[in-house]
Amino acid sequence: MGRWRPPREKRSAYITPQGAEAMQAELKELWKVERPVVTATVSAAAKNGDRSENGDYIYGKMRLRQIDARVRFLSKRLDEVTVVDRLPAERDKVFFGAWVTIEADLDESTSRYRIVGPDEFDATKDWISMDSPLAKALLGKKLDADVTVVKPESNELYYIIAIDYEEV
Repeated sequence: MGRWRPPREKRSAYITPQGAEAMQAELKELWKVERPVVTATVSAAAKNGDRSENGDYIYGKMRLRQIDARVRFLSKRLDEVTVVDRLPAERDKVFFGAWVTIEADLDESTSRYRIVGPDEFDATKDWISMDSPLAKALLGKKLDADVTVVKPESNELYYIIAIDYEEV
């Protein structure tokens, strides 16, 4: 068996200013703070002699590989993304960065989500990726529109009851 893997699905290249700042802060933290500390630990551990049984050396080298991989990913991704830093002209339609309040057809429960880029989605903040099925169904729709979200087990119907945008 080879190491071939199918290519990853292409992700959208949009990000909010807050998401870009968070990625840049993480990159700076990894490169300027954490990597020098781990490098010093590995260097000190290497001076102790036998590296095959030296836990600080082994785990430090592993952590350096993880840091370097994350730094490469963040650097490359920050070069690819477009920061969306202005509000759309039509604020009665759902676009990137919108807070959308929807009502479920079945139980009439309401939910509020913000549509953000795939690098910054966070379920605890109710931020959903623009690549998610719900966000794809919502994008471009107007206030009071019916939205059908296709799921493997069933289709769900929602109504858009509010659209808000945060000032940038």
